[in-house]
Amino acid sequence: MILGHIGARKGSKGVPGKNFKDLCGKPMIDWSLDQLLEHPEVDAVVVSTDDEAIYEHAVAKGALPIGLRPAELATDSAPKWGVWQHAMATAESTAGQAATAFLDLDCTSPLRHSSDISGAIDLFLKEAPDMVMSVCEARKNPYFNLVEPDETGALHVSKPLPGGVWARQAAPTVYEHAASTYVVAPEYLRRAKTIYEGRVIPFEMPPERCIDVDSPFDFKLVEMLLREELGQDG
Repeated sequence: MILGHIGARKGSKGVPGKNFKDLCGKPMIDWSLDQLLEHPEVDAVVVSTDDEAIYEHAVAKGALPIGLRPAELATDSAPKWGVWQHAMATAESTAGQAATAFLDLDCTSPLRHSSDISGAIDLFLKEAPDMVMSVCEARKNPYFNLVEPDETGALHVSKPLPGGVWARQAAPTVYEHAASTYVVAPEYLRRAKTIYEGRVIPFEMPPERCIDVDSPFDFKLVEMLLREELGQDG
């Protein structure tokens, strides 16, 4: 069973109520939830939330009825890993079968395509890592144009190499962790305590599909790009 998962906590300081906020005609969560429910490789879907309205909405659309997220997993500081572990265990119990892959979509990254989900699943099945994590090429590179001050306040390249790097193209490849799409081996999720304990490999996505809504500006940008993609007027 490939288990699709979305985490949607009620609280949000940057954009209040963002997970259920209308985005181009439907709640933001539905841009990800509909992708899971409609994807041919996803066998079951679960939404982990402490918001009763989001929970009832998700179950009505076809998500497994696992109940609300425990309070200790609904705080600002609750780690994603613990939320995943609880969601998978509860979903497996509800569905009556074990997961063969845990597929998480971040509902604050609504610009991914269904083909991105397929690509991440294909990479997971082909390479058999502990985890596939979506990334995009970093706009700034610590070997070239990210700098930090020393104890005197003077700036230096964050990760200097012998001889220096004087062209972006010559710098080692660096990725941004894109909060969009993850595929995790269930046994790894059960035993590990954090994301990077095992073999985590990158699934590269275009930067324009990896924008994560964390501020009102992000929401406006995503809305503009989504309207453009949908061919809607402003």
